[in-house]
Amino acid sequence: MRVLYPGSFDPLTRGHLDLIERGCVLFGEVVVAVLSNPGKTPTFSLEKRIEQIKDSTQHLHAIEVISFDGLTVTCAKENKVDLILRGLRAMSDFEYELQIAHTNRSLASDVETIFLATEAHHSFLSSSLVKEVARFGGQIEHMVPQPVAKDLKRYFNNQ
Repeated sequence: MRVLYPGSFDPLTRGHLDLIERGCVLFGEVVVAVLSNPGKTPTFSLEKRIEQIKDSTQHLHAIEVISFDGLTVTCAKENKVDLILRGLRAMSDFEYELQIAHTNRSLASDVETIFLATEAHHSFLSSSLVKEVARFGGQIEHMVPQPVAKDLKRYFNNQ
């Protein structure tokens, strides 16, 4: 069984990585779909985010990393995936994610959304928080995989 795990992953955090790893165990194969959103200006290019994910998931064999733009359900259909994996950190995530799940279901009734609770020790993580800590020189190694930490330090040292 394949599951689609969509997101911007700007950058990939240890919380994201935890969901990818658990998704591989639970579903067999995870298709990590990296969003290209022309309405946003990411810290890292689409290509760099894909590279970071591939570098951080070398220990996994049942993973595919792709890019997409547009609707998540369209990406799911194009990749022959009937399940969308989403992570929940807090109750506030649930309300937003439930709204997205209902919207996706209204667009494609045969595509289901599965929620996994983030491990408690990762529940505080968000990509924007990680970038803020990195911007001011804080320790981020416990927040992101090593390839991402290296790229974040390089990025903020060059600004």
